[in-house]
Amino acid sequence: MKKIMNHPAQIVSQMLSGLLYANEERLAGIQDTGVVYRKKNSPGKVAIVSGGGSGHEPAHTGFVGEGMLAACICGPIFVPPTPEEILQGIQIADQGAGVFLVIKNFEKDVSNFLAAKEQALEAGYQVEHVIVNDDCSIEEHTFKKRRRGVAGTVFVQKILAAAAEAGYSLSKLKELGQKVVMATNTLGVALSPSVVPGENTLRFQLAENEISFGIGIHGEPGYRTEPLHSSERLAIELVNKLKSQFNWQKGDQFAMMVNGLGGTPLMELFVFSNDVRRLLALEGINISFKKVGNFMTSNDMAGLSLTFLKIAEPEWLDWLKAPADTYAW
Repeated sequence: MKKIMNHPAQIVSQMLSGLLYANEERLAGIQDTGVVYRKKNSPGKVAIVSGGGSGHEPAHTGFVGEGMLAACICGPIFVPPTPEEILQGIQIADQGAGVFLVIKNFEKDVSNFLAAKEQALEAGYQVEHVIVNDDCSIEEHTFKKRRRGVAGTVFVQKILAAAAEAGYSLSKLKELGQKVVMATNTLGVALSPSVVPGENTLRFQLAENEISFGIGIHGEPGYRTEPLHSSERLAIELVNKLKSQFNWQKGDQFAMMVNGLGGTPLMELFVFSNDVRRLLALEGINISFKKVGNFMTSNDMAGLSLTFLKIAEPEWLDWLKAPADTYAW
C-alpha cells in the first residue's frame, strides 16, 4: 500500500507538526511529546483530557478546543502514550478545578492513564476519570462482549466538556460520565483491513468480496465474516444488533453517529445513513442529534461504525449541540 510519508518512525511526530501548523490559531503542543492542548482555556473549570494511540485521526486532536477537550495525548500508531506524557497533558490542561480523563477501554490505555492519574494525585492535582466501553461486538468463539472504547467516546467527550463549561465539579462529571457511557453502544463493519505504516503484514485478511462485522479500531478482526452485500443489509445488521442492547421503545430519543473508519468515501457514509434513517422511522425512533463523517478512524480501514446514545436527560442534547471550536467536531 502506497503512503504519503517520509519514514514510518517519524510519521506521528511529523503529522503532529503539520497538524499544529494547520491549526496554530487554536492548538499548541509540548515539544518532543504527543501532547496537544488548546490555547484558549477556561479558568476555574474542570479540564477534560483524553488520548490514545495515533492512527485514529481526527481522534483525538480534532476534538481539542473551546467547548471540548482541553488537551489530548497521542501515542505511536495504535499504541497509547506513556504515563509520563499523559502526566504532562494533565499538568498543562489543569485550570485550577481539576482534570477529568476520558479513557478508551483497552488494557494498555487504561493502565497508562491510571498510572498517570496516580502520579498526578501524588503531585497534588485533582483528577477523576471514566472508562468508555461502547463497543458491543462479541468474541468470535466465546461470544463475550468485547466492550472496547470506540467512536462513542467522542459523544462522551462532548457531553462532559459542555457540562464542565457549565460548572460541573469532578464528582458530578464522574457521575454524569458513567451514565453517558452506559447509554452508549457502537458496532462496526470493515470492508478492508488497515495498513499500518511500517508493518509488512495486515492485521487481518479479507477477500475482495468479503466484509467483517465487529472489527476493532486497532485492526482487530471481527466476530463474523461474510460476502459483501448492500448498504441496506449492512444497516439492518447493525441497527438490529444495537437495538438489542437498548431494548428501545417507540418514541425513544437518541443521538446517532455514522463514523467512517478512514478509507470510506463520504458518499457511502451518507448512503448508509439514509438506510439507517429509513429503518429507524419504521421503529418510531427519534434521532434528535446526528453526526456523519470521520471521527474515530482505524488509519485507512474501509468501513464504518454506527453509534447510538440514548438521551436520558434533556441536558445531554443541549450539551451535544453546544458550540465547540475544534477542527473536527
